[in-house]
Amino acid sequence: MKNMRLYRRRRRGNAVFLTLSVLAAGFGLLWLGLILTSLFYRGFSGLTPATFTEMTPPPGVEGGLLNAIVGSLIMNGLAVLAGTPLGLLAGTYLAEYGRYTRLAFVVRFVNDILLSAPSIVTGLFIYEIIVVKMQSFSAIAGAASLMVIVVPVVVRTTENMLLLVPNGLREAAAALGAPRSAIIRAVTWRAARAGIVTGVLLAIARISGETAPLLFTALNNQFWSTNLYQPMANLPVVIFQFAMSPYEGWHHLAWAGALLITVTVLGLSIIARILESSKRN
Repeated sequence: MKNMRLYRRRRRGNAVFLTLSVLAAGFGLLWLGLILTSLFYRGFSGLTPATFTEMTPPPGVEGGLLNAIVGSLIMNGLAVLAGTPLGLLAGTYLAEYGRYTRLAFVVRFVNDILLSAPSIVTGLFIYEIIVVKMQSFSAIAGAASLMVIVVPVVVRTTENMLLLVPNGLREAAAALGAPRSAIIRAVTWRAARAGIVTGVLLAIARISGETAPLLFTALNNQFWSTNLYQPMANLPVVIFQFAMSPYEGWHHLAWAGALLITVTVLGLSIIARILESSKRN
């Protein structure tokens, strides 16, 4: 009888907490749905062929986001090209060479700090060491600030994926006389390839909408420019500036740019999920 009362009390408690959890999840999904609905409605209304073929316009003139799109692609590409090898090598060291060393502990600690640090801190740091020294905002500084965000994401993902590789694979390769470097290249990296690629995609998604670092480093440019040593247009800063303006045409372009970034991040997240699922299967 006592056990039955305890069982019923636990069931009631479980039902209460389950109901609260569902309500909390539904509350969050409701606002997410409203935000996405508004974004897609206003964003699609601002998308025109000119969005992809014309430069950002002055007030009262029709235009597009071509220079901002190209600028974002350039800086994001440079950040990923520079940050991915660093993150891959650092994650490999943590998982394969110095797993239990003091240096590895320090690297993990610093990496965790970088993962949770506000992006504006990254922008201020790069501003001090690059922008101030060059005495000019530039695409190089913007890419560097984004690279600092890419590296810790790739480090964490690479280490976690390599730790999931069974030690039996390493031991089998070592039994055949393969050196550790060859084992890492031919066995562990290949086994963890899908997970590492997933981490890179998540890093790209993370930096795609970052505004604060670029405000302090790349700034913006209303005109077409591919000079890496000069200010360069980019979608996040253009969205910020256009959304804060009193001009209706700029508002439409801001919504269109926000939609482009959201669709990009959503697509990268879906691809990352697919790769992660295929790895598990």
